[in-house]
Amino acid sequence: MKLLASFEQLQQASLSFGEGKEGRPVRLAILLSGRGSNMLALLEATKTGVLKGLAEVVVVFSNKPDAFGLEAAAALGCPIASLPSQGRKREAFDADVAALLQQYQPDLVVLAGYMRILSPAFIQPFAGRIINIHPADTHQHQGLHAYEWAFENKLAETKITVHLVDEGLDTGPILAQQTVDLRGADTLAEVERRGLAVEHELYAETIAALITNKQNVMSSAAETSRSEK
Repeated sequence: MKLLASFEQLQQASLSFGEGKEGRPVRLAILLSGRGSNMLALLEATKTGVLKGLAEVVVVFSNKPDAFGLEAAAALGCPIASLPSQGRKREAFDADVAALLQQYQPDLVVLAGYMRILSPAFIQPFAGRIINIHPADTHQHQGLHAYEWAFENKLAETKITVHLVDEGLDTGPILAQQTVDLRGADTLAEVERRGLAVEHELYAETIAALITNKQNVMSSAAETSRSEK
């Protein structure tokens, strides 16, 4: 994993979430629209992986009530919620979703295959606390079909990107990237397989880095405060 955020960016992102209560895991709300493979990887990371003791999934939400990811999350005992987006105006729908999620008091909103462009009605209530994983370098390709783009252009490699979400389309500050070797990947399915393997590790590692950095910053601040007394 290559962390690309400057120390200042990482510090700002880390300090924007959570109340800093010692021993309390960071509360994650995971949003998805489909099968939820990244959600499952994150959920596993909170139980046995790099996020164990650092984070907990307090809700998995989908704009598609029949999304397989919701069924998978529920089967693992994770709280789920949904609101159908079909036929709704974006701003009104996003406002309703934001209000619903706030009931779960998430520290971080984690987009994991959530196939919607977020409006200010959603972003503003969680400003600085929304992260996304994108299967390309966001400086080279934004939006949908990133694996198709890499395959059709016969790229030798692509980059998985974790970034903060702002009001643009995949324009937020990059937190981390990892290269995916695509040499010899002669089908789209193989490109996706290699990319998802990286996604599932990078997302959890980046969230863990954010949380750990927050704890380190807060610990340093506490030490400074004690030394000044």
